[in-house]
Amino acid sequence: MFWKKKSLGYKLACELPLNTPIRDLSFTVMDTEATGFSVGAGDRLIEIGAVHVDGLSVTDHIFQTYVNPQRAIPEKITELTGIQKEDVADAPAAVEAIEAFCHYVEQCGSNGWVGHYLAFDLLVLKKELQREKYSFNEPPAFDTLDLIGFISPSWDMRDLEHYARSFGTNIYERHSAVGDALTTAHLFVELLRLLESQGKTTLNDLMVVTKKDGSFLSL
Repeated sequence: MFWKKKSLGYKLACELPLNTPIRDLSFTVMDTEATGFSVGAGDRLIEIGAVHVDGLSVTDHIFQTYVNPQRAIPEKITELTGIQKEDVADAPAAVEAIEAFCHYVEQCGSNGWVGHYLAFDLLVLKKELQREKYSFNEPPAFDTLDLIGFISPSWDMRDLEHYARSFGTNIYERHSAVGDALTTAHLFVELLRLLESQGKTTLNDLMVVTKKDGSFLSL
């Protein structure tokens, strides 16, 4: 018997003309924590954190929720993130937490999502939704690694903290979803400023630099 995916139905991006100045855009910079890296198998989401970037400013509009993974958190993950079973025991299930996050994005009127190695965070959300037969329309997504690759193409892929130090931006609590989202947000704003200094000033320029075609992908 075939089943039909249920859509979350949130408006996760406000579409704008491609000639819109980067300075007029807003973004949801997000990060996730999970019980491990095998999210296609047994590892589960345990935290979502995000911060709203408006224009070229990091705002104080922050989102954070723990998530009940419905399984044990490995000791090494607790050591890394500081997240313990007590933190997630009464936390919402994954779909409920993702819905709360999507509601936050919708309220912010974001033009796209941003992350550092964002593909992993999107995969975490996608797998959690697939487990419950949900889907959502992925908004335009921009990875700081792509921007760094354009600005400094000779650099190898490094840790978020390494890049923040290299570009002289703020560093917050590491391996905390909110902390990493804030660190990424400040790095992202600095990268946008550097793009502007190279004459890349519009949404179209940003999409070309990050190799986006403007289409919305259904997850």
